[in-house]
Amino acid sequence: MLPSFSDETARLYQQARMAHWDAVARRRDHWQGAGRWYHRRLEEIYRFLVPPGRRVLEIGCGRGDLLAALQPEYGVGVDFSAEMIRRARQRHPSLEFVQADAHALPELSGPFDVVIFSDTINDLWDVQQALEQVRPFCTSHTRLILNFYNTLWQGALKLAQRLGLANPLLPQNWLTPQDVENLLRLAGFEVIRRWQEVLWPLPLGGVFNRVLIRLWPFYHLGLAHFLIARPAPTPVAEAPTVTVVVPARNEAGNIRPLLERLPRMGKETEVIFVEGHSRDDTYGVIEREIAAHPDLPARLFRQQGTGKADAVRLGFAQARGDVLMILDADLTVPPEVLPRFYQALVSGKGEFINGVRLVYPMEGQAMRFLNYVGNKFFSLVFSWLLGQPVKDTLCGTKVLWRADYEKIVATRADFGDFDPFGDFDLLFGAARHHLKILDLPVRYRERTYGKTNISRWRHGWLLLRMSLFGARRLKFR
Repeated sequence: MLPSFSDETARLYQQARMAHWDAVARRRDHWQGAGRWYHRRLEEIYRFLVPPGRRVLEIGCGRGDLLAALQPEYGVGVDFSAEMIRRARQRHPSLEFVQADAHALPELSGPFDVVIFSDTINDLWDVQQALEQVRPFCTSHTRLILNFYNTLWQGALKLAQRLGLANPLLPQNWLTPQDVENLLRLAGFEVIRRWQEVLWPLPLGGVFNRVLIRLWPFYHLGLAHFLIARPAPTPVAEAPTVTVVVPARNEAGNIRPLLERLPRMGKETEVIFVEGHSRDDTYGVIEREIAAHPDLPARLFRQQGTGKADAVRLGFAQARGDVLMILDADLTVPPEVLPRFYQALVSGKGEFINGVRLVYPMEGQAMRFLNYVGNKFFSLVFSWLLGQPVKDTLCGTKVLWRADYEKIVATRADFGDFDPFGDFDLLFGAARHHLKILDLPVRYRERTYGKTNISRWRHGWLLLRMSLFGARRLKFR
């Protein structure tokens, strides 16, 4: 299916490319060339980016090998080469393949969780038009993943083609990441993160492609630029319900003011207290205060495990709301700021709203100096690890959709189970599922009751271990 280009030059451009890729498909039946190692590495990267069991659409699918490697629940590949599509159907009969042009897609059985353009936009006549074509098959949770060649490799790729090591290519679009980000914006998408991959597209590339590519100055030299984008955000049509989970340990003096000050948000706001082995009468106080505030739906659970992460997981498991919030019972983050987190989420500006205590000046002794330095250090580490700016990793206030939390739970084993706070677990999971992380500054207050449950040295060492573990799973993979 060819698009109805009014420009004769565009029609000739497309026809020449169809003939070219038909010839490439026939050639690949008996010759792979040096590019096979590059494509194997691409498959490894995409398998990390796209968990199995998703609904996946690939534009420019070729013989369908990348699509098949992702083990989709439902996979559709589109290519304008009849020869490529014929081979794709033979090689992967469980998937659906459609011969069509990216500039004029037919009706497809969408929507899709993931849309892929792998080395496709290099070859398109009109990149913006092709991006606009996939927009109707997306929901707000769809992720668009693109990879395309780095212009620094233009000479090396031409040399490889002349030496017969790579398939010949017709003149390409040599686009910069800034060019592609702008085209995505024009087509109605927002970039979440971008990075480079594949420093050595040949055998024995492990240390180059897993380690050096992550370090300066080598990351500028990667053969493939990667971008992950989402549809431009739109506010939700109907007010969702909200659950505020409050982990509470030795916080008896803070329960009444917390309930009195807690704002009502969305269609309905419920509070879930999870009491964790307090030495004071926190459990009894919560029981009495819930009874004294019958206008606010509230429930209380006694924690069986230990640590804030365990308490939050219990609270989230019992939650009924569409929106999940964490509020520490120490009131160092005022309950009055929660509507800002709610609005940031339901407006679509972010999908994981992360509180930040390190922007505004803090009250008196709200945070000890070494804790402040540690938080600054881990914010830099995590911004590098996650590929998105995260200015404060340990602020207790975090907000996300229940549906996204369930995705994080499904892949929690990827990052182990030794985070006692839960902040890293949630941040790792949000990055793993390409959620848009949005920092929201808050003014951090002094405690008026009790003392912190954090041990600077013991927990600091644990946080460092978790960062190293996360680097191995997220960065040096």
